[in-house]
Amino acid sequence: SQQIQFADDMQEFTKYPTKTGRRSLSRSISQSSTDSYSSAASYTDSSDDEVSPREKQQTNSKGSSNFCVKNIKQAEFGRREIEIAEQDMSALISLRKRAQGEKPLAGAKIVGCTHITAQTAVLIETLCALGAQCRWSACNIYSTQNEVAAALAEAGVAVFAWKGESEDDFWWCIDRCVNIDGWQANMILDDGGDLTHWVYKKYPNVFKKIRGIVEESVTGVHRLYQLSKAGKLCVPAMNVNDSVTKQKFDNLYCCRESILDGLKRTTDVMFGGKQVVVCGYGEVGKGCCAALKALGAIVYVTEIDPICALQACMDGFRVVKLSEVIRQVDVVITCTGNKNVVTREHLDRMKNSCIVCNMGHSNTEIDVTSLRTPELTWERVRSQVDHVIWPDGKRVVLLAEGRLLNLSCSTVPTFVLSITATTQALALIELYNAPEGRYKQDVYLLPKKMDEYVASLHLPSFDAHLTELTDDQAKYLGLNKNGPFKPNYY
Repeated sequence: SQQIQFADDMQEFTKYPTKTGRRSLSRSISQSSTDSYSSAASYTDSSDDEVSPREKQQTNSKGSSNFCVKNIKQAEFGRREIEIAEQDMSALISLRKRAQGEKPLAGAKIVGCTHITAQTAVLIETLCALGAQCRWSACNIYSTQNEVAAALAEAGVAVFAWKGESEDDFWWCIDRCVNIDGWQANMILDDGGDLTHWVYKKYPNVFKKIRGIVEESVTGVHRLYQLSKAGKLCVPAMNVNDSVTKQKFDNLYCCRESILDGLKRTTDVMFGGKQVVVCGYGEVGKGCCAALKALGAIVYVTEIDPICALQACMDGFRVVKLSEVIRQVDVVITCTGNKNVVTREHLDRMKNSCIVCNMGHSNTEIDVTSLRTPELTWERVRSQVDHVIWPDGKRVVLLAEGRLLNLSCSTVPTFVLSITATTQALALIELYNAPEGRYKQDVYLLPKKMDEYVASLHLPSFDAHLTELTDDQAKYLGLNKNGPFKPNYY
């Protein structure tokens, strides 16, 4: 009788025509993907193509229109986002409190180009509290949180940014920050080097008068060293990217937590047993691999550097050439800071429904341009997710059009950004207040003492207590009791 019972159940199950069931499901999915709350990194939808912010006349409550954002009315919402971020950025807030009296940045006119998120807003407002005047644009066309930009504009920061800018908008925003009557920048805070490049090319007179540049990405630092080599860098620059507090924290721990977030929010992919290839085993690659391995993915690594390759082997990853595994992998992630790591030839050989994304700063790692050809069809599935369809029906899932995955498709952990932001603030204070001649026209690393100071500011959050050396121990190690504890090359 059990069998009969089972057959009845089967009957019950097949009564509902599957066609309609499937259709209603797909309808609900597409419905939610156009819903204004579906975009992960920002609660405001970038797809409602109304008037460009450049065409709008907006003023904040004080009557100022010295900004260009998506919608100034979202300022209150953005302010709440900033307050949430402040909870986890205690070091930056304590720096703000400590230095508020002496205003170490009084007279600084900082022009900035970074991701505009709740976390960078805390940095910008800290710089203002320390006496600086700021004008800001976005270094990525997708990572701006519109409501945060509105809150900054409401607070009186001249911010020019919105989510989903065109290439033309991007450069227009940078230009509006630099080119203004009666206000001339004397400091640059950059992420990716686009702002530095623009000022150098378009406004050489402004560039010559800059007191210092602070840069936080591999790509931007590389461009600074190129300028320096050619003898064209006429201002001192601080390479924050290679400071310990950025490399070992932002690149490693931040990516370890945000890679899964970005992939899950966009594709709902399950990682157990999936084959993933991570291109590059620097700090970003290490973070990505650690997270994927923990969820049971089978991870391959590609690497050009024998030291990083050996580290990958010791961590239990197969080191391969991309062409060896491209046919079998389910996910391809680039973290090299290089260009054309994933070429059209690789994309052609991928299997159906392979997910392709980039965790490096710039969008050159995946050759996306080669996919914009007549024989391939592009289908926008949801915000930041495209299906690229080959003539035989094979599709590749491309995330954020090859731009930075975690900031385009999800958010990044606030605490880690606090470490980088504090480092940036200190680098600006150091360069701005340095006596004549301390820094030549070159690229510098942050002094270790400052790296250690940044780290110490973050320890109270964990209720961590440092051990202090005795005089005898300090002498034995040849160290000063108060640091620096690390050599400059660390």
